[in-house]
Parts: sequence; C-alpha cells; structure tokens
Amino acid sequence: MSEENQELTPRQQSILNLIVHTYVATAAPVSSKALMEGAGLNVSSATIRNDMAVLEEYGYLTHPHTSAGRMPTDKGYRYFVERLLGDVELPTDEKNTIRHQFHQAKLEMSQWMQLASAVLARSARGAALVTAPQIGQPRIRQLQLISTQAHLVLLILVFQGGTVRQRILTLKEPMEQNALSQAATRLNNVYAGLDAAAIRTRPADLTDFESDVLQLVLELMADGAPPMHEVYRDGLTEVLQQPEFISQSEARALVNAMEEPSFLMDVLSARVGTVQVVIGGEGRWRELSSCSMVLARYGVEGFATGTLGVLGPTRMPYGRAISAVRYVADLMSDLVSDLYGD
Repeated sequence: MSEENQELTPRQQSILNLIVHTYVATAAPVSSKALMEGAGLNVSSATIRNDMAVLEEYGYLTHPHTSAGRMPTDKGYRYFVERLLGDVELPTDEKNTIRHQFHQAKLEMSQWMQLASAVLARSARGAALVTAPQIGQPRIRQLQLISTQAHLVLLILVFQGGTVRQRILTLKEPMEQNALSQAATRLNNVYAGLDAAAIRTRPADLTDFESDVLQLVLELMADGAPPMHEVYRDGLTEVLQQPEFISQSEARALVNAMEEPSFLMDVLSARVGTVQVVIGGEGRWRELSSCSMVLARYGVEGFATGTLGVLGPTRMPYGRAISAVRYVADLMSDLVSDLYGD
C-alpha cells in the first residue's frame, strides 16, 4: 500500500539516496548485496532488504520481474530531489570556465544561445534546449532626429535591447539640426524607458512638431520588436544513446519534445531564476513518461525573458543538471540585463 506522505526513517532515506545515485550511474537495478558491499551500511543484508521492501511498498522503488534489484520510481526521484539532494553547486573551476566562455563571446544574442545550449549539454549531461528571449512591450531607449534634406528628417528610434527602427518625416517647414536635436532631447527626457501605454498616459507640454514625432514613435512601437522564436539545441544525439531510448517510441517522444518545445510554455509562469524539475512528465506530458526536464527562466522581468533547460531520462544526474541550469540561467540573466539596461 502506498503512503503519499509517509515519512521515511533516516536509514530508509540513506538507502533511497544510495539507490538513486547507484542506479543513475549504472542503469542497473540495485540489490541489497550491492548496497552492503559498495556503501558500507552497518546493518545486515536482511535489514536492508526489509527497508527496500518498505520503500517499494510506499512507491519510491520498483523492480523488474527478472531482477531482485530495485530502481527508483518517479515518486522516488521526486523525494530525492526535494528531500535528499540538498543545495548542489557546480565545482568552482567549472563555473569559472563557463563564465570565461560567456565573457569571450561576442555581444550577439545568437552566440549566447548557442554557447548556453552547448554548455548545458556538456555540464548537465543531457539534451539542452534554449529559447531566445521573448521581448515584451517595446520601450524607448533613445530617439534621434537627423536632418537629411531641407524638408526631410530621419527619425531613429532605439528600443531597449538594441532593436532599431527608422522612418523619414516630411516637414512643412525646414528645421535646423540644432532645433531637431533639442526636440529629441526633450522627448527623450520625458519618454525614455516607457512603453506605448505609459507614453499615452504621460502628460507633456509638447510643440506641434514634437507631438507629430511622438505619434510616429507610437506607430513604430505598435509594430513591436521582431519576435524571437529561435530555439537552440545541443546534446540530443548523446542522450539518445542512453539505454532508456533504445525503444523507437521513447526516442521519438524525446525528439518530438526537442523539436516542438511548446510544453515549455508552462514554465513561463514561474519567476526568473526559478528552477523547475519535471519528472516523467508528471501527468502533463504523457509522451515524456520516460524523461525528466530541468527548466529555468532567465532574463529581465518585464523586458525580455527566455527559457533554458535540459532533457534526459528520468535516470538523470539531478544535482548536476539543477546546478548547471541554475548557473547558466543566472549568467544569461546578467547578459540580458546588460543588453536591456539603460
């Protein structure tokens, strides 16, 4: 009989912890004899077998019909992640190497995405998936007005994040560059950092020309910054070599998840920096019953956020995966913050 909230004894926790670690490393069911020989538990084999039977009764372990050994269930992995794993960090030298790689990359979003997916695949030993940041409502960083001909002015509108829009204005009367620069300065002082909704509610004493410019700015903002739907992937080939994916159906489910990452939308309700662990689909994604996912959001709340994570078998090195996802998400948030800062 399964007890959903059954509290385990310290020894049962130790045995579950050992079985998870051993099974993750070997992909083979773990016997009481293996625990005795490899873990040095100071109890009899019969006692260990009894505790393993209790853990199986509570739903934390299961065993193949052909084996006397046990392996963790999804519930067992969940207990391990929430109660036994603790706060795991990547080794300092590995974090330093990763940070150096990001600082060496050019200030281009595509390079950050490619690097993040490669680093995650290697560090977390899983199939990595990184979505480019989705830009929210465009906000003005700066606008410029440049005289090009007697009656023509070039409006250059720069959004936070670096996206640039340009439009030509036709003037009724010529204006000197100094007057254009003064108008741009006044508009920047009042509206820099605001989105369209905030601009419309911000009162200002504008000239007719400045009002015309502001109307054009609002039209450009209505177009919005171009959506960024790119998804960067790495490490899928290596993960498909794991024994869990020998079955074509299981392999296809993982490939489909990587190619159609719509399931990541659920994690977008979490705040930036929050790491989520999804084990065996947990009822939401039946096709991922043999997989686990470690996901996190990164970016700047209210400006641009994306999702990154790793997918693999439920027999995943959760400590390494969680620490890698958390660390790379923090790095990516810092980079996006620099890009979208004033």
